[in-house]
Amino acid sequence: MSRAVRISTRNASFQQWQALLTNRNKRHRAGEFLVQGVRPISLAVDHGWEIRDLIHPDRQSLSSWARDILERSGARPVAMSPELVAELADKDSAELIAVVAMPAAPELPSFDDPHLLVVVFDRPSTPGNIGTLIRSADAFGAAAVVVTGHAADPFDPKSVRASTGSLFALPVIAADGPDDVLPWAARAGVQLVGTDEHGAVDVADHDLTGPTMLLIGNETAGLSTAWKNAADVLVRIPITGAASSLNAAAAATVVLYEASRQRSRA
Repeated sequence: MSRAVRISTRNASFQQWQALLTNRNKRHRAGEFLVQGVRPISLAVDHGWEIRDLIHPDRQSLSSWARDILERSGARPVAMSPELVAELADKDSAELIAVVAMPAAPELPSFDDPHLLVVVFDRPSTPGNIGTLIRSADAFGAAAVVVTGHAADPFDPKSVRASTGSLFALPVIAADGPDDVLPWAARAGVQLVGTDEHGAVDVADHDLTGPTMLLIGNETAGLSTAWKNAADVLVRIPITGAASSLNAAAAATVVLYEASRQRSRA
């Protein structure tokens, strides 16, 4: 482990890292983002993501987990005054804050999986919903998440936190719109299953066992017309009670669970 750099003032490095919390343009220009929490940092290291810096409170003893992460990651240790660490943390204290490099643009998965499952999130506006959907996609066996259109940032701290580390476990791909994705879908032979409260068939009555691309719409407007027209089928989730619809990430979780249920029985 290399010798720690010590930071006790709001110098240029601190200001740069602080900007990563709120400024999307600076995150993508720098090609890095901040990660907090035992599970997310551990998964980032386990899945081979580049950890550039590991910030920890200066002159405080570290747990065996933190020492192991510092050893395994190859990152530069940064010993920062506890007051400044608290300014970067999303809670009162954080043992480690990782500065993680954004990956090169991932590609959609190969075609040879008869149970291929990919999720498209169309124009999501809420980072937390992106992270929640990524977490559900990981939990129920999806191979990738594609975020299309003018959308919130998957590397926003709220998205990273909501994913609980699943962001590091499967590809998250940005695409401008259907024209970037549909040629791949045609080559892969996937069925395009859109979700819509006025869909033609209940989700449990539609076969999701074959190669499938699940289309999830914007939280307010739903799927765009282009995605609706591209879909082979629009499925609905039957609901009761006073709710008129489900949150987009919650709807995705329901359909992903149904796909997993059908596949396990098949």
